[in-house]
Amino acid sequence: MRPKQWMKNVLLAVAPLAAGVLLEPGVLLELVFAIVAFSLTSSGGYMLNDLLDIESDRVHPKKRFRPIPSGEFPAAVAWPTSIALLIVPSIVAFLLGHPLFAAVLLTYVVIQVSYCLWLKHQPVIDIVVVASGFVLRAIAGAAVVGVPVTQWFLLVISSGSLFMVAGKRYSEKAGSVGNEAEHTRKTLDSYSLGYLRFIWTVAATLTMLSYAMWAFDLNGGTSIGSIASIVPFGVALLLYAFDIERGEASAPEEVVLKDVRLFVCAALWAGLFLLSVLARQYGWVIPTL
Repeated sequence: MRPKQWMKNVLLAVAPLAAGVLLEPGVLLELVFAIVAFSLTSSGGYMLNDLLDIESDRVHPKKRFRPIPSGEFPAAVAWPTSIALLIVPSIVAFLLGHPLFAAVLLTYVVIQVSYCLWLKHQPVIDIVVVASGFVLRAIAGAAVVGVPVTQWFLLVISSGSLFMVAGKRYSEKAGSVGNEAEHTRKTLDSYSLGYLRFIWTVAATLTMLSYAMWAFDLNGGTSIGSIASIVPFGVALLLYAFDIERGEASAPEEVVLKDVRLFVCAALWAGLFLLSVLARQYGWVIPTL
């Protein structure tokens, strides 16, 4: 079920936080439900992926220790468990009165199943599909609490996700040497480091520009917090790009914890982002010229 991957589902809180409704009555409870539902659903996807790749994983120097290929978790039990985890959370969400969230969750399931069966073997498409998982998480958070998403929000999330995934592939490509090189994902053979660098460079540029446009949003002025948050956001992008270039970003969920400078920038950005949300909510803005 890969619990380490569940931290990705914190993305569901971004839209409610940005909208300033996170602490409103009932919202936090709905968000916790959504995060649990998404964690279970994504776990079903991880199980399905391991079941379909069980033979190749058994000869992989690292993946062979996973519960399914190692035999610790029998395939006969994993199959029905995977199917249940992929289907039940969407049904429960619908029955509890969250049809839009259930639709987003079901869309995620369809994309993940397609990825496991076919799309992960298609160069370029595999990167886009993995990035879409992050985007759907952010949209799901907005859907479950009923807040709209802006064009800047979608652009930042989409381009930022593409940046991270392309960077992950770049690090995997750069680090696929020795015995492990024979067992890396097949699509990596189709990529050159130059092409992957092109993707994450373009994505990083679009992420920075989109975030800056949000920070300087002309609708009603902009806050000091939003302007100031551009600095740690930009520095964090540069630091993460530095980790990518060194081939150390193959596990994005671990990068922030290992890079102290990146962690500090992320913390500073989070504080200023929260300040900007409060500023917009209470009218502490800088009038535009």
